Amino acid sequence: MSDPTTEFRTLIERMTQAICRGDGAATAACFVPDGIYHDGFYGEFRGRDAIRDMVERHFHANASDFTWKLSDALSDGSLAYARYDFSYVSGVPGSASARVFFAGISQVRLRDGLIARYGEMFDRGTALVQMDFEPARIVKSLKRWAQEQKPAQK
Repeated sequence: MSDPTTEFRTLIERMTQAICRGDGAATAACFVPDGIYHDGFYGEFRGRDAIRDMVERHFHANASDFTWKLSDALSDGSLAYARYDFSYVSGVPGSASARVFFAGISQVRLRDGLIARYGEMFDRGTALVQMDFEPARIVKSLKRWAQEQKPAQK
């Protein structure tokens, strides 16, 4: 009998290292065909083509020199969590060359040994401050993300 935590750790390591290399195809291969990657900055990407584009046209177009260290991975075979430490060098205008560090937690839904949904929680404000964004820009971004957290009103 295989261990779900070990299988998850192998899969999530494969995904994170592919992202760090900028290999969108290898990242997408970690997902079921209709899989979802919900990024804390860029939002939701659905399907392997969209996930590949996210890595190549968002992540690696706006940053470089990624590091992604995982710890405390746990899985029951359908739901998994891992803690991470993440960093990159920003390429965003106005903050180019800033090294950004933050810690977070990944929540992953698994199906057929692959990722069905990847989501994450981290302090976005910490990253924006390290990128030396103007306070008004930070507030605008945080307000938008806060609004997304509210349940839909009926």
